[in-house]
Amino acid sequence: MDVGRGWGLNIAAALRMVGHIVGGPALRRHRRSWGATPQELAATWPGDELLPRPDWSVTHAITIDAAAEEVWPWLAQIGQGRGGLYSFERLENLIGCRIRNTDRILPEHQDLSQVREIRLAPRVALSLAHVEPGRDLVLFASPAESADPGQPVTAGRWSLHLRPAGQGSTRLIERLSFSAGPTWQEKLFSSPALVEPISFVMSQEMMRNIRYLAQRAGRQP
Repeated sequence: MDVGRGWGLNIAAALRMVGHIVGGPALRRHRRSWGATPQELAATWPGDELLPRPDWSVTHAITIDAAAEEVWPWLAQIGQGRGGLYSFERLENLIGCRIRNTDRILPEHQDLSQVREIRLAPRVALSLAHVEPGRDLVLFASPAESADPGQPVTAGRWSLHLRPAGQGSTRLIERLSFSAGPTWQEKLFSSPALVEPISFVMSQEMMRNIRYLAQRAGRQP
């Protein structure tokens, strides 16, 4: 498996994004709750307190036939300049993300105790807001320090959670939330009509690749 590198996969993904953008509200319920149980949708996850009243939020989930300690190393090394994002590498690099997805565990990126931020691109970084190894990874895009107090500005949180699912399997849950800033540019580039369809296609690929990598590692001697 090429972990999102093939041109065919990337072109197909781009077409799916267009389809979801055009489909808009008709597909929104599916996008916002893909794979998640009613309990997972209703649950409060670590990091929710960072953005208690987001403009929009999605929750995705997938079952992985591996223990949480076998899945966690793939989450720990996520990021640009690290293990990649496990999604459509060529699409990400078309907009300058400089992503290279790995298909192996990188020991040098497993310790997050001294890490302060995770980059999605060379100039796009999220603060590492909360880490509980084997359970929770919470990233947060905080408002600019130069913003006037009390003014709404774009903020976002992205979190990944691992919970046991019985018989040695694990649930991987993703929650993504946004609150838009006041300008039309901020509203456009954090709009659910644009960001949600694109991020959904990327998240699906990421979660499926993490499942494949963790399960493959578990089957190797």
